[in-house]
Amino acid sequence: MTFSPKSLLIVVPCYNEEAVLSETTSRLVALCRSLQDTQAVDRAAVLYVDDGSGDATWNCIEQHATAYPEVGGLKLAHNVGHQQALWAGLEYAARVADAAVSIDADLQDDVEAIVEMVDRWREGADVVFGVRRERRTDTCFKRTTALAFYSLMRRMNGNMVYNHADFRLMSRRALEALMAYPERNLFLRGMVASMGFPTARVYYDRQERFAGESKYPFRKMLAFAIDGITSFSVRPLQYISLLGLVFMAISFFAIVYGVVVWLEGRTIAGWTSLLVSLWFIGGALLLACGIIGEYVGKIYTEVKRRPRYFVEKDLKAKRLEQP
Repeated sequence: MTFSPKSLLIVVPCYNEEAVLSETTSRLVALCRSLQDTQAVDRAAVLYVDDGSGDATWNCIEQHATAYPEVGGLKLAHNVGHQQALWAGLEYAARVADAAVSIDADLQDDVEAIVEMVDRWREGADVVFGVRRERRTDTCFKRTTALAFYSLMRRMNGNMVYNHADFRLMSRRALEALMAYPERNLFLRGMVASMGFPTARVYYDRQERFAGESKYPFRKMLAFAIDGITSFSVRPLQYISLLGLVFMAISFFAIVYGVVVWLEGRTIAGWTSLLVSLWFIGGALLLACGIIGEYVGKIYTEVKRRPRYFVEKDLKAKRLEQP
């Protein structure tokens, strides 16, 4: 059963994206007008969220907002990270639009896939995931690490959608439900997948970055993976307990071996096994302390309840404001 939605907001978080914004705006504005011409939606607009960029990103957004009634923008007072910036845009969308699509500014995600997302939404899906068909454009290292990450996340939380990042459509009902989540440590792709509303998937081919440099080098990808795991699962803490039981079992057999050797009058030969054991157990203890510390740090962040972000400037999309 289909229905006639009124408004769609395309949320685009940006950080130092001046090199690509002109092309991104051109494609997204053309898409908005096409959706309106075909009556897929009554109104469609683009909302850029500038995450404290250090280049001319905000100036570009202001120029595009002046030139196109479909373009608006939020300028955050400082850099808060991709997930928080995306949250700011989705929180805005939950107030003014019937649905929102989140997409990165680099044009690697297929803009035209949004048309099919709208179709799935009109058919009743509250969340439509954009899913990559394959990873041919990735390096072997990135492809392998991505596979390992998704496999690990699926073990820790079965709701993860393989090859889905933050390219998705959410209805207002889903947006309002997401806004009810109070936590500050955000892992949106896991949070959205866990809500339980009707979902659909749209498959697309991911392209090379249109211009500029990637904002996610290996260091940031690793930090994001660790943050995602510890923000959305307590399994690592459970694994620590399991590891403790394994060490207790090993120590029991070691004690038995030591007593038997002592009764037989033989000394325990060699210091290598003792040295290796001490280093191994010491490393395991430090790792366990580090994992626990990560969770304690997240608790500390949650307890402080500081605002996620501050909006310095707000440019409303004229098209979305029209009755």
